[in-house]
Amino acid sequence: MAAGSSGGRGKVRSQSEADSGFLGLRPTSVDPALRRRRRGPRNKKRGWRRLAEEPLGLEVDQFLEDVRLQERTSGGLISEAPDEKLFFVDTGSKDRELSKKRTKGPKRSLLLKKPLRADLVLENTSKIPAPKDILAHQVPNAKKLKRKEQLWEKLAKQGELPREVRRAQARLLSPPVAKAKPGPQDTVERPFYDLWAKDNPLERPLAGQDAFFLEQTKKKGVKRPPRLHTKPSQAPAVEVTPSGASYNPSFKDHQNLLWEAHQVELQRQKEAEKLERQLALPTAEQAATQESTFEEMCQGLLEESDGEGEPGEGQDKGPEVAGDQAGEDQAGGGAAARLAAVEKKTEQQRRREKAARKLRLQQAAVRAARLRHQELFRLRGIKAQVAQRLAELARRRERRRAQRLAEADKPRRLGRLKYQAPDIDVQLSSELSDSLRTLKPEGNILRDRFKSFQRRNMIEPRERAKFKRKYKVKLVEKRAFREIQ
Repeated sequence: MAAGSSGGRGKVRSQSEADSGFLGLRPTSVDPALRRRRRGPRNKKRGWRRLAEEPLGLEVDQFLEDVRLQERTSGGLISEAPDEKLFFVDTGSKDRELSKKRTKGPKRSLLLKKPLRADLVLENTSKIPAPKDILAHQVPNAKKLKRKEQLWEKLAKQGELPREVRRAQARLLSPPVAKAKPGPQDTVERPFYDLWAKDNPLERPLAGQDAFFLEQTKKKGVKRPPRLHTKPSQAPAVEVTPSGASYNPSFKDHQNLLWEAHQVELQRQKEAEKLERQLALPTAEQAATQESTFEEMCQGLLEESDGEGEPGEGQDKGPEVAGDQAGEDQAGGGAAARLAAVEKKTEQQRRREKAARKLRLQQAAVRAARLRHQELFRLRGIKAQVAQRLAELARRRERRRAQRLAEADKPRRLGRLKYQAPDIDVQLSSELSDSLRTLKPEGNILRDRFKSFQRRNMIEPRERAKFKRKYKVKLVEKRAFREIQ
């Protein structure tokens, strides 16, 4: 116990000596400078507090804060600043005398040059320049370009230059000869020709050669398909707006245009009400009940069972009678099948069947010959039927052509969407202005041209694409925020 107690007191004494900062007299004492510092986690908040509470950490923080203050106020460290920046030479009363001799004109010019107080307040007083936008100074493929520059610097020392530099030097040594511009006389004397004509100068060297040879050598132009010569729609590219849409229309024209716009709105309202009626829930009187549902499911079943007999008719006789009837039916069916399998046709029966079959074929042939002979006397009626059929086909063809001509100006169904006519640009009577300066603009020229392309069947009707996120948004809590919490 004594040894243990003395050992414990020695351990406490050596710890106190180590904390005091002096070297102990014991042989086991260690220099405080060589003692290992207590380490702990630095990525935790308690590690930050421990470092900030130490004297060295406090001194470093104070020094850094002083350096930052000097950089903000004076643009750098005061100890490194030159004397001209810290001191100035006082010249006495000369400047004051010069300022008194100034006239009102120079004073006014100085006042004009002096910035306003509002501008001075908004100015940045910090001496530290604003941080640069790194993204604005980034160059795509910067590393690759830098390696290229280093490579060409190395090659330039060896006497080899890039291709662009060699071409530029070659152009400087032998500049290209300027081509003579055609004068007005040459322009007038040059013959004009039709590019699409068969005898144009471009196709004269190819005249008389084999068509297959020209197709294989790619010297013969591609034949323009005939469908490209016809317009997809006969509607005009630019439609003239009605006179009621003028900035100063007559009363009658303006009322007619208002009536057309009113009819469009009524049709749109009817369609909306029809859709609402179709999607509306049934009322309490119209809602299906359990009895009505059962009646609908039983419809047709009772009518079919009337001809077959009552449902309980076979059950009244008892299961024994029903079983006897089923046994008799099975016995009769089996006997008939056995008799049919045992019976065998005789030679006389086969001869009679063969003769009857041959007689039927002969009678059919005679009947067909008689009908063909009778058709000779029906030539006039057949011709009338053919003429009537041809007239019907011609009438249908003419009706289809008239229908195509009537629908030539209408938009066709080119995609899954139907063409929707744009709204009529019309102003109410209260919105009409009496001058062009107060005129309210109507419509949009880009939307008008887009709708014109759809109306003339040049593009299919489209709708604006809806944005849909392909991935699910995931919220993540950062590690630093989680540790502070």
